[in-house]
Amino acid sequence: MQKKADGIVPVMLTPLTDDNRIDWEGLGRLVDWYVEHGADALFAVCQSSEMQRLTLAERVELARRTVEFAAGRVTVIGSGHISDAPEAQREELKAMADTGVDAMVFVTNHLDPANSGTEAFRAGVDLAISSVPLDMPLGLYECPAPYRRLLSDDEFKLCRDTGRFVTLKDVSCNIDTVRRRVSLAEGSGFAVVNANAAIAAEAMRAGGKGFAGVFSNIHPDLYAWLYANRDADSDLRRRLEVFLALAAMAEPMGYPVLAKIYHTRLGTFGSAHARVIDFDITERYWAVMELLEHIETGTAQFRAEIAAQAVT
Repeated sequence: MQKKADGIVPVMLTPLTDDNRIDWEGLGRLVDWYVEHGADALFAVCQSSEMQRLTLAERVELARRTVEFAAGRVTVIGSGHISDAPEAQREELKAMADTGVDAMVFVTNHLDPANSGTEAFRAGVDLAISSVPLDMPLGLYECPAPYRRLLSDDEFKLCRDTGRFVTLKDVSCNIDTVRRRVSLAEGSGFAVVNANAAIAAEAMRAGGKGFAGVFSNIHPDLYAWLYANRDADSDLRRRLEVFLALAAMAEPMGYPVLAKIYHTRLGTFGSAHARVIDFDITERYWAVMELLEHIETGTAQFRAEIAAQAVT
């Protein structure tokens, strides 16, 4: 039952056309780009995918086509778990489980919508597990919206002890929490995958299993190199850690549109349209395009350094 759902796990964008439809051809090119740039698994239908603004039919088709485009090259995990009402949750989880994803990811804040505590969380986990096939690997995602519902240690152990959970997208943004969870998960096959760029390298060295932050949409290959070389005593590794942490500070400046603009420049897809942002990011965030150009330049420079090192 266990499937690899860790390493570099991009939180996938959803390419949209200017008239607000999903761009399926663009999605295919995006999947290829992730695979070619070091992804170990793809997290389809998550917050970066704008899942809260997609219909259930769109979420299901998005997951199904991601599996189709990935064609077994990498693991595909999926969520789209956006409902609070039990019957609505059951409907969407059953539908998503039928798309062919390799693991189903539960969103922690929907397992306990009112933030009532561990007993409500336990009931939510039981409902979610009963909604998917018995042999389906599971994951958890501490999605920040509608509120960030972090796991307590007891809740982490509750999920670990089911033997069903293979991955946690950790959004604690706290290295001590990551270390504690890694220790709790030891020997269980329950991977803790950090999503915060500021602690990315330190979390990797602490036993975190890769990276699943939003800038996996810009330079997943650089995170892949960092993960493989996390313990290297090298100037390149140290400089790359700093660059990745600082580059990710652009996230509040219009993401996911910022990442979509990056991909329109690459030619991955044709429009930067997003349903979650209804304003011109260049008007609200001064010099954001110049900032993106600096990120692009730095990304190219580090890619060249890494390539040159590989040759020597």
